[in-house]
Amino acid sequence: MSIKTGDLAPDFELVNQFGEKVSLSSFRGKKNVVLVFFPFAFTGTCTGELCALRDDLSAFQNENIELLAISCDAMFTQKVFAEKEGYNFPLLSDFWPHGEVAMKYGVFNADRGLALRGTFIIDKAGIVRWSVINSPAEARKIEDYRSALASL
Repeated sequence: MSIKTGDLAPDFELVNQFGEKVSLSSFRGKKNVVLVFFPFAFTGTCTGELCALRDDLSAFQNENIELLAISCDAMFTQKVFAEKEGYNFPLLSDFWPHGEVAMKYGVFNADRGLALRGTFIIDKAGIVRWSVINSPAEARKIEDYRSALASL
């Protein structure tokens, strides 16, 4: 069961690539959040999507918006991936319990042990205002994120 527009986004606390805890609720009342689930670090489509966000980072991470990317990779994998690709935004590890946050958002593929390509735009009140879920092979369109953010 995936989260729908208008739902309260499930809270979570995960570690970023530096081992620091990050919770969704820490942004409530302060920033809108672009929550991007991706299947695996170091894969072609995932790298391409995150590089597109990196290359236009000011549109997705600024005084009003926080970008959080989540996969089921371990924190150490996220760290090397972020360093190699120059990602200056949090890569969160949903490694253990494996895929727990992805399950809460309805984007965990238990047969393959990965998160689908799910994106959720969450407003400052913690409400999901837009979402898209694609298969692991289908890249998302960054323009769609921009349009959704503009409507907040």
